[in-house]
This record gives sequence, structure tokens and C-alpha cells, in this order.
Amino acid sequence: MTMTTAARTKAAARTKETTGTTDPSGRPWPRLLGLGLRLRLLGWALALLAVASLASVVVIRQVLLNQLENRIGTDMRQEVTEFRRLVGGRDPTSGQPFGTDLRAIADTYLLRNEPQAGEMVLVLVDGVFYRATEAAPYDLSGDAALIRGWSRLTDSAYGQIERTPAGSAHWLAVPLIIDGAVRGQVVVVEFGAERRADIDRAIRLMALACLLVIVVVAAGGYLAMGRALRPLRTVTETARTIEETDLSRRIEVTGTDEVADLAHTFNGMLGRLHRAFAAQQTFVSDAGHELRTPITIVRGHLELMGDDPDERAETIALVTDELDRMNRMVNDLLMLAKAEQPDFLHPDHVEVALMMHDVYAKAVALGDREWRIGTIAEVTVWADRQRLTQALMQLAQNAVQFTGPGDSIEIAARVEHPGQAEPGRVLLTVRDTGVGIEPEDRERIFARFARAEHARARAEGAGLGLAIVAAIAEAHRGTVAVESIPGAGSTFTLVLPASSVLPTSSVLPATSVLPATVAPADLAPADVDPGRGADR
Repeated sequence: MTMTTAARTKAAARTKETTGTTDPSGRPWPRLLGLGLRLRLLGWALALLAVASLASVVVIRQVLLNQLENRIGTDMRQEVTEFRRLVGGRDPTSGQPFGTDLRAIADTYLLRNEPQAGEMVLVLVDGVFYRATEAAPYDLSGDAALIRGWSRLTDSAYGQIERTPAGSAHWLAVPLIIDGAVRGQVVVVEFGAERRADIDRAIRLMALACLLVIVVVAAGGYLAMGRALRPLRTVTETARTIEETDLSRRIEVTGTDEVADLAHTFNGMLGRLHRAFAAQQTFVSDAGHELRTPITIVRGHLELMGDDPDERAETIALVTDELDRMNRMVNDLLMLAKAEQPDFLHPDHVEVALMMHDVYAKAVALGDREWRIGTIAEVTVWADRQRLTQALMQLAQNAVQFTGPGDSIEIAARVEHPGQAEPGRVLLTVRDTGVGIEPEDRERIFARFARAEHARARAEGAGLGLAIVAAIAEAHRGTVAVESIPGAGSTFTLVLPASSVLPTSSVLPATSVLPATVAPADLAPADVDPGRGADR
């Protein structure tokens, strides 16, 4: 069903509302109702910092107010204690005891006492206000109700005056007992407004300091988060500029934090995509290059095929043979493409001796040669048995292609011992006494569709056999190598890394020569296609 113009317009409008417009460079503008990750992280950090600062200011203010209340109580008790010391004491001017002269005691105390800021001391004698400190925030001597209440006290009392022109005040009243009788009262009043004002000023300065810290953190955090999130922008820009034909770009990674891990992961993903696209392009290129010839042959013979039965039969046989070769070639290319996938191998414990004897039993059916099984190491490796068998059978098939009746082919396996107690690499070899390989061809025979010059007349395959062997070796983190003397034979070695070797027991020392006739017919190998052809 075709989308109408109106429907496409509505869909485009919805997309524009969802994603936003873009700037001239193609980058999307920030959404109207959304913020970037940088601003969101900074906003959360500043919000937490603001809450923490506010909580700190409130807690500190409350602690200071509590300390002020405690200090006021201590100061009032100290004033009362100093006044009581004069009762029953001596007049410092005359040296005579005060006796019951409470007024003289009050005069001496008030004369010698230096009141603190916001402090007032009142003395009541015989129920009547007598005298008070002069420098006081507010004179309470005229408040008859308070004086009357204090004059009736026969025990210490503590209270608070909520409202005065100088603010709230705390008071402590203590009766003065002389000769067993209450002769008066001393009252200490503390106006805490000035002290509270000092606390409020300090709190305001602290709040301003916290605000300044938040501003500094906002500016520094914005720059720091921009630097920390720079790899994310690099990831975005790299992803935006990457095309299917260019996956070689990588992100420069610095540090070891989560953003660096993301960059490493992104680089790994690019590497996997690069290999996947390279394998795909190689497959398409190889398939197009190698399949063009058989397709042309098939098309040409079909177009020229006449009505003669013999000619038709000959053409059909030739076309069928070309189609079979194309099928084998496609299967080989698919196998090489699969070698790049993570599930190409299914590793398990592989006993090399059992695998090599099994390969030998299958290989003797490939051709009438003098087959030998050489020294076989009793070692266990962590590998894919089927893939190793496939590689060894391909090497055996290759050896058959370039040897004749009477030539020998030897299959062997050994372990390198580099002088340590642990074993070294495992070497799986196929040695023949055939025509050998020229030095200039030894480096290129493992490439796809590559053959040595002398191999073109002998082999009918597409030249993928040794490429498959190399792919299997690389999948096992190993290598494949060749040593050859032209006219004297070649030795192909499949090398497995020492890390794949599990604990071993011993080595089979015997080297035996077994004729090809000992292999029964049911041992025909299924791991290699004789029609695939050789690569050298």
C-alpha cells in the first residue's frame, strides 16, 4: 500500500517534533523540553550540592542557637553565684562584714560588676525594687507585674519574657536568704537579640559562601564534565561519519574510567564490523571473480547446444561439471566467510594421538601412495577436532595432488619443548616427497584463489584449500607454515599455540609404514572434497 502525500507530511511532522531540527552541520539542535547529558549531570550535582549546603546551614544555625541558650544559662548562673558570694562577706572599702545590709551588698555588686552585652541585673529588697544595672537594652524596673511576681519568690525560678521592645529575654530569679529569712531577690535578665543577630549575620555569610561555592562548582563542573564526556562526543561524531566503505576510524582512548571502557567497547565493535564487512566484500569480490568464468562457460555451451543427442549429452556433462565446481567453490567461500564468526569453532578436549590416527585412516583412501604415520605426541589440546581434521585432510589431499604412485606421504604430530617443564607448541605436519614448491610461491599459496605456477596444470580446484587451512589455524590462534625443496617434496605444518595444550603423558616413539591397502573401503574420507583441488 502506497503512503499518500498527506500521510507522509504528517509522518515527517511527527518525526520533526520527536527528533528536533538540525543545524547547518547536520547536528541536531537540543530538544526544547530536554537537556543534554552534560547539563543533566551538572543539574543533579548542583541540586545535591544545594540541598547539602542548605541542610548544613540549617543544622549549623540550630547548633549555634542551642549553644547560645546554654551560654546564656551559664552566664546567668555565674552572675547569681558572684552576688551570693557577697552575702555574708565583707565590704571591700571598710573591711567590715555586710551583715544584713542587703542594700550595701547590692551597691557593691553593681558598682564592681561589668555586665555583658544584653545583660541586666535587678535587686529587690523586702519585696520592693531597689536597683538595677544602668546599661541595659530595656529597663524592666517599671514593669510592676514582673517586680511583684519576682518579689514573691521563695525559691529559684527561671522564665522567659516573650515580647519587649528589645526582643525576647530569659531571666533567672534567686531569693536572698539572710539569717534564715528571705530579705530580697536578685534577678538576672539576658536579652539575646544582639547575640542572635550575630549568629544570623554569620549564617548569612555562610549562605553567601555556599552560594559562591555552588557558582564555582557549576563553572568548574561544566568544564570538567565536558572534558569527561568528550569521548562520548567523539563516539557520536565517529559514528556519524562512519560509512559502510570506511570502518577504519578509531576513537583515541585515554584513562581507565567508564567512558574509556565505552570507547574501548565502541572500538571493538568497529573492529568486528570492519572484519565482517571486509569478509562480506571479499566474499562478493571472490564470488564475482571466480564464478564469472564457469557461468560464461555454461551460458556459452547452452546457447550453442544443438539438436544432436551426442552433442547434447556432451554439453550437459560439461555444464554439470561446471555447476558442481561452482557449488564446491560457493561452499568453500561460505566456509571462509564463516571463519570470521565467533561460532566457527566448537572447542573441546582433543587427544592428538587419536585424532591423528583417525586422520591417517581417512587419508589413505585419497590415493595410492606410500602412507606413513610418524611420531605422534600423546598430548591433549583444547581445540575443535572437526576443524583440525578438515585442515589436515586438506593438506593430505594437497599432498596427493602433487605426488605420484610410489611417493610417500607422512602424517606426524610433536610438541616443542623450549627448555622449560611446560610443553611448547603442538606441530601437526603433513610431509610428502612430491614436486615441491618454488621459493617465490611459498608466501602466496595460502591466499584465496592463489596457486603456484606448476599447480595450474595439476589442479582443477579454485585454489581455496590452503586458504581454508590458514583460516582454521588462525581461528585456533595458531599458524600454518610450509618448508619445501623443489623436486624433493614439501612439509606443511599446522602450529597450535602452547596456551591450548593441556597436561600430557608421553610420546608414541614408533614410526611405522602402513601400505594404502590396509584401509578398508568404508574409511573413505568425508572431510575433504577431492574435487576442490590443490593450491600449489
